[in-house]
Amino acid sequence: MVNKSYIGASIDIAASPAEVWAVVSDLRRMGEWSPQCRKMFIKGGVIQRGTSTVNINRQGPLVWPTRSVVTEFVPEQRLQFVVRENKTRWTFELEATPEGTRLTESRTTPKGVSDLSNLLTRRVLGGTERFEDGLQSGIHQTLRRIKDAAEAR
Repeated sequence: MVNKSYIGASIDIAASPAEVWAVVSDLRRMGEWSPQCRKMFIKGGVIQRGTSTVNINRQGPLVWPTRSVVTEFVPEQRLQFVVRENKTRWTFELEATPEGTRLTESRTTPKGVSDLSNLLTRRVLGGTERFEDGLQSGIHQTLRRIKDAAEAR
């Protein structure tokens, strides 16, 4: 079984990095953007480096929790969190452009994906390739939703 070590995409947004950051950095709203992560509960209320979250994920009728920790929080530049159960890193990077901001979302697996996560993905979520194709599609959907929200500000 092969896991993709990088899944990601970028979108150009007609809004300043500050406006895009205001949307992206409010992880409480992740359920509005992501088709899989339906809710993020922020422990302690403040989102910053070291913040822990409890996440509720959904694919079809299946619902499962995960936990994550914010590992990078650089205003108007980069937000990253690591999912504890499977070791994946989810990153949002902002880059100023003449027209506004280029936002990139990615999922990387620098330490691989946990054996348990791979087993569950194969047996419960339809297989690794199908699941990761869904993540790629979900990233595009998330970016479009964030773009719409940021441009409406």
